Amino acid sequence: MKKKYQIFVSSTYEDLKDERDLVIKAILEMGHIPVGMEMFSAGDEQQWKLIQTQIDDCDYYVVISAFRYGSLDGNISYTEKEYDYASSLEIPVLGFIINEDAKWPASKVDKNAVKLEKLSLFKTKIQNKLVSYWSDKNDLYGKVSISLMKQFNTNPRTGWVKSTEQTGPEVLKEISRLSNENAELRKNITELKNFIDEDEKEEFEKTLDTLKHNKRTLSFFYTDSTKWENGDVEFSLFEIFNLLAPELMIENSTKYCSQYLGIMLDPEKKERQVRREWPTPRNTVRKILADFNVLDIIQPSSKKHSVKDENEYWSLTIEGKKLFKEVRREILNQNLEYGLNEIPDDETIEEKSEKKKKKN
Repeated sequence: MKKKYQIFVSSTYEDLKDERDLVIKAILEMGHIPVGMEMFSAGDEQQWKLIQTQIDDCDYYVVISAFRYGSLDGNISYTEKEYDYASSLEIPVLGFIINEDAKWPASKVDKNAVKLEKLSLFKTKIQNKLVSYWSDKNDLYGKVSISLMKQFNTNPRTGWVKSTEQTGPEVLKEISRLSNENAELRKNITELKNFIDEDEKEEFEKTLDTLKHNKRTLSFFYTDSTKWENGDVEFSLFEIFNLLAPELMIENSTKYCSQYLGIMLDPEKKERQVRREWPTPRNTVRKILADFNVLDIIQPSSKKHSVKDENEYWSLTIEGKKLFKEVRREILNQNLEYGLNEIPDDETIEEKSEKKKKKN
């Protein structure tokens, strides 16, 4: 929305007529609205009220001072009177004072000592706000343009806009409708998110229940043996998943999973040692991993490996990572319930609790 600013130009008149014309031209060239005292009859009380009204409507106020104080209204000049009124309204004031050494016609210089004193005091007053110094009308023209542009950017005002660009009742009505629609959509999104969260939670609980109520038997091959042993030892998929999940955060092979389960679940680990290569049956481990894959908690790894590498690699899915958090949370909560510290991965909660009872 393009704004047009109304700018009041204040100065003595006869001595600065050419300078005022250039300043007004500069404002018009920038696409804004200049307002000046030449449009009114100075000294007329009704005209002063009109000037006040114009200043009220202005966005910026420009005052130009040379070597004349100007016509008086009592003990104050009309220029200073306008300046004081604009300042009282806190309108941004831009002052432009002529350099003392500028070439200037003697006919345009006050000779009256009283007026010269008032002029000096007025210039001091102007210098309390933003002020620039000029030497001739062309210099003034450029400095007014630059100063106004800076003000437009750093201190934008209300300005004026075309009525066609203003926000009308129809636009306000549409904004209100869109706001209500947005609020309703946000409400729906929140409800949908809650529904999805509940649905996801239900799915997690279902998967956890499946893991807990499905058991697998593992056999173990020891370095001092020639056959599989301890084939009647059962482990829940919940226990196995809790062991393997941290190892599958990035990826690991089926062979590694067999080795890890052999080391961690070996019932005779304190007395005997399982062999390094496939300490637990390859087919059994692959079936367990396949079950995890069916439950969508692990997946074949997408990382590239050497062509010579014939191992199968697995990694947790996003759902698997979320599920592992739930598994760990449940274990930690159970630890708290039983008053236990972290349970070793090769020992169940019940076994740990039973040991604690015997100890006590």
